[in-house]
Amino acid sequence: MNTQHVHDVREAGPDLASVARLLADGTRAGFCLALLDGRAWTATELARHLGVAPSTATEHLNALVRGNLLAEERQGRHRYVRLADPHVAELIESLAAMAPGRVPPPRSLSAAGRRQALAHARTCYDHLAGTVGVAITDAMTARGLLDWQHGLQLTGDGAAWLGALGITVPNGTRRPSVRSCLDWTERRPHLAGAVGAALCRHAFDAGWITRIGTTRAVAVTPAGRHALQAHLALPDTLLSRK
Repeated sequence: MNTQHVHDVREAGPDLASVARLLADGTRAGFCLALLDGRAWTATELARHLGVAPSTATEHLNALVRGNLLAEERQGRHRYVRLADPHVAELIESLAAMAPGRVPPPRSLSAAGRRQALAHARTCYDHLAGTVGVAITDAMTARGLLDWQHGLQLTGDGAAWLGALGITVPNGTRRPSVRSCLDWTERRPHLAGAVGAALCRHAFDAGWITRIGTTRAVAVTPAGRHALQAHLALPDTLLSRK
């Protein structure tokens, strides 16, 4: 590769380095991880979450908005930020799965419980992740609802299965129907994309899962355990957090 070609690539190609620089800062990366819950947060809430000054949080959030990783919404005098779109969420989750482990010992039993709950079942932006999310993806694959042979695809049986459950997947969007997202705790893929989001939304609406406090962690309800056993043959031992 000659020098001129390298120069042309740098000039015309995507500026990947700018995205890497944004996430190279621990505070900005921490904000993005917090926003994986799919909700909009204020700068004050995020500053409190990471233990930084509000002015510091605002500076970092402005950089993330300029870099198109976050989007902002205003309601009156209040400013909220959220992840810009599902692709950003999947990028953050995948990078977290690739990152080296840095798990300090929990400072209390409640902290250990929160960590265990996140690993068991949580939302990743608008789809399900953790042990339960990966198990659902595996079960859908085993039953022929998903096909990985030529890239992840929803099969005809999969579309019929969703229809039988009353799950409607929006059409006419730029978002892929199905997409794999590397799970940062399981280090294996879970289901994302429009189908993953629709399945997660149905699980909330049908009372299969419920949020645990204000975190991303979710608990599978008795109704959810019954439904997931009936529809995907998932064992109760997996669905019930120890």
